[in-house]
Amino acid sequence: MAIRPYWSGTIRVSLVSLSVDMFTAIDAKGKIAFHQIYKPTGERVRQKLVAGDIEVERADIVKGYEVDKDEYVLFDPDEIKELKIPSSKAMELVRFVPYDAVDAIYYDTPYYLAPSKKADLATFTVIRDSMREMKVMGLGQIVIAGSERLCAIKPCGPGLLLETLHYADEIKKSGYVFGDIKDVKADTDEKDLAKQLIKRKVGDFEPSDFHDRYTEALKELVEARIENREPVKPEERPAAKVVNLMDALRASLQDTGAANDDDGKKPAKATSKPKAKPPSRKAG
Repeated sequence: MAIRPYWSGTIRVSLVSLSVDMFTAIDAKGKIAFHQIYKPTGERVRQKLVAGDIEVERADIVKGYEVDKDEYVLFDPDEIKELKIPSSKAMELVRFVPYDAVDAIYYDTPYYLAPSKKADLATFTVIRDSMREMKVMGLGQIVIAGSERLCAIKPCGPGLLLETLHYADEIKKSGYVFGDIKDVKADTDEKDLAKQLIKRKVGDFEPSDFHDRYTEALKELVEARIENREPVKPEERPAAKVVNLMDALRASLQDTGAANDDDGKKPAKATSKPKAKPPSRKAG
């Protein structure tokens, strides 16, 4: 069964046009979902639309914007619908920026882009490879479900990745969170040790190395209930100990040094030899 595109349209770079299909990149099946069930009967709980004690019909509901406590300006749903931007099958990349030009806080939802026509495969490859070699991504706006979203497009394997971005007014200012952080000058020796520790842990990002232990525990709980057995409890992570920063950095370097041994083997424990006492000086 062919996968249905979430959006299909044309990407324009100046006078160059490219037909693409857009597909969601997030798999919601990886998460466990529960329904609310009425325990005495096992029936699913349904929610009703109410205003106080009165059950209301959906046709009688309008939109309301709260201007004061329990005071609303009312709008008919059709008034809101009229503001929606008509679906557009074209998106223009108006600017190209380096990969690191957009702060991570702006990224929202990822989508895969693939050429929708075999005739566009050559153009698709040229644009993709040119962006990859220049290490830039394209910025533009796309209309999805009646709203216009800012987005970034960059190479992703043999295809392209489109990520919707938050607008500037959607991001909270960090001052109210970071404002009280004092400008403390870091200790040079501590920084040197920290840099050594970080350097030893630098490597490639391997997503498969990380697991959502909560989701795994939920899946195990569900499977155990279906199989009428006790669930296997996940291993608990050791509690962090509060220690002196320098001691913690030195201990961490020793641990990572053993883990990253060139031979891939655990180094033999070194037996500590007592230090030789310096010769005593005789007076006189």
